[in-house]
Amino acid sequence: MKVGDKIPDLRGAVGDDEEIRLRDLKGKYVIVYFYPKDATPGCTLEAQDFRDHKKDFAKRDAVVLGVSRDSLTSHGKFKLKQALNFELVADVDETWCKAFDVIHEKVLYGKRHLGVVRSTFLIGPDGKLRREWRGVKVKDHARAVLEALDAERK
Repeated sequence: MKVGDKIPDLRGAVGDDEEIRLRDLKGKYVIVYFYPKDATPGCTLEAQDFRDHKKDFAKRDAVVLGVSRDSLTSHGKFKLKQALNFELVADVDETWCKAFDVIHEKVLYGKRHLGVVRSTFLIGPDGKLRREWRGVKVKDHARAVLEALDAERK
């Protein structure tokens, strides 16, 4: 997938008997951010940053979705503990991760493994990919996404 491409109509679980579909968000900007694991230091800081900017995203008619391979149970605990005010997609079958090509080989403590590369995607109201950030550094990332939204809306 590259900038300008139409995003597939993905659906994902966000709660017991609750799912979200990208097509249901058409007409809004959608920020889909992928992160490795609930309740880890970097992922917690990133989630808190998006949480704290919720009103700023809403003013720009944008919806934030966090995506990881964690279970609904894990997401529920993470959302509750961090008072997250946006949906977390439980991508346990890696459908979203594969569609956005965010699973790559990583090295941790000298060991190689496949993992989610922290990445964010901005989808326009027309359902097309407008911008992507790969290998995201957490600090000030939500602010960078807001700035990109502002540039898009001019």
